[in-house]
Amino acid sequence: MTTGTVAPLRSSLTPERESFWHLVHAEWTKFRTVRGWVIAVLITIVAITVFVFLASGGGSRCTAGNGASGACPAQPTGPGGVPVQDVFYFAHQPVTGNGTITVQVTSLTGQTLTGATQMAPGGLQPWSKAGIIIKENTSQGSAYAAMMVTGSNGVRMQWDYVNDTPGLTGSVSASSPRWLRLVRDGGTITGYDSADGTHWTLGGTATLPGLTSTVQAGLFAAGSSDSFDIMATGVFRHIGLSWPATGWTGTNVGGYANAAGTPLPGTLRQSAGTITVASFGDISPATGSGQSLQRALIGTFFGLIPLIVVAAMFITAEYRRGLIRVSLTAAPRRGRLLAAKAVVIGAVGFVAGLVAATLAIAVGKPLLLRAGPLAWPVSLLTEARMVVGTGALLAVAAVLALAIGTIVRRSALAVAIVIVVIFVPYLLAFGPLAGHGPAGGGGWELRITPAAALSVQQAVPQFYQLIANYPLNSGYYPLAPWAGLAVECAWAAAALALAYYLLRRRDA
Repeated sequence: MTTGTVAPLRSSLTPERESFWHLVHAEWTKFRTVRGWVIAVLITIVAITVFVFLASGGGSRCTAGNGASGACPAQPTGPGGVPVQDVFYFAHQPVTGNGTITVQVTSLTGQTLTGATQMAPGGLQPWSKAGIIIKENTSQGSAYAAMMVTGSNGVRMQWDYVNDTPGLTGSVSASSPRWLRLVRDGGTITGYDSADGTHWTLGGTATLPGLTSTVQAGLFAAGSSDSFDIMATGVFRHIGLSWPATGWTGTNVGGYANAAGTPLPGTLRQSAGTITVASFGDISPATGSGQSLQRALIGTFFGLIPLIVVAAMFITAEYRRGLIRVSLTAAPRRGRLLAAKAVVIGAVGFVAGLVAATLAIAVGKPLLLRAGPLAWPVSLLTEARMVVGTGALLAVAAVLALAIGTIVRRSALAVAIVIVVIFVPYLLAFGPLAGHGPAGGGGWELRITPAAALSVQQAVPQFYQLIANYPLNSGYYPLAPWAGLAVECAWAAAALALAYYLLRRRDA
């Protein structure tokens, strides 16, 4: 008996059709053939781009740094062209060549300006400061290095406005003085601190390129950039210079006036080996001096809404119409189906964000500059990060909406949940219900929620020594740009994991 050959059972799906990228292509075909979804993505791009005109129209104008009315003076710039606050009282003398300045600080107190010229005690701020400084000259923005005591941040070494390193902790007093020392060696300034004047600890080393041979060395005080109505007073003893002494000259670097325009100069008092210096102002970056380029991307909030709706419907529409059974029959490996949808909607969000951010910055930057100076010079690398980061922000938000849609199976509910976790934290941080967090612009709300991803758009650097000087229009967020995006990614990954688990366990 002859047996016939039995053909092996073959899957109706060819290896090509079983491939993941074939599945991605199929999902992309679904997306692009739904006209409403494509239009919604175009609306996302248009919204982000068009709202730049609103942002530029509402941009902050230049105001005098002390609150006075009238014409605004030119913003001083420091090394590298960064905008700076350089307003303080300087007791100084010219010194040439290498040398050392040493001092003992026995007191740092503060007073608050309560009227045109009236002062009240108890005004010391965390970044009120007094100490020793070597400065190229008395012009605003000139290079410097300083060792100082502060209101509640201990001893610090700071130089060229943007650099800061910590030293001894604790407050200064007559019973717990602080010894400070600066050593110049060419263009290098080294700082030291000590609790007893005998045992010294390295505070930091600053390199000041192009520092002239003759510079100004001496004592200074500054109230704080947190509030320019604060006057700090430092008391100095055991002042020692290795250079020949020529006597102290008092200079109000930058000058200071109250809201009425009345000059309020600092003071210098000398008595029995003790020098007391008091002054308003600050020596710091000027992050709030203008508006942020980030305002050009304010339309991101409005552009996110149609994208979130589309991303949620990319899966919920199949549940509503009963087509999810067809999709799962064609792709029985449910995890691969979810991954393919995530790739497609994420890619759509990324491209939409990339195009929109590019257009918004190209159009918005000139408009913002017409309204006033930017708060900080923005490099091409920073602009590139803002553009790519916006694309990534939208991509991850779309994937998050897809995952939430898979979990709840209802479009409206999914959209509501995503909007709540992204928009509400922002309103809590910056809106009418905002508190006054330690960063002056949002705390926990922008650290642990997907709204943290908006930090990829910030254009103003973060400076620890300016913890309370970041207004909203400067574009401050408490997390570093990519760290904030990582928080949103963590939310999306967790939502996708839950969506995958439920998709495998539940019936279609």
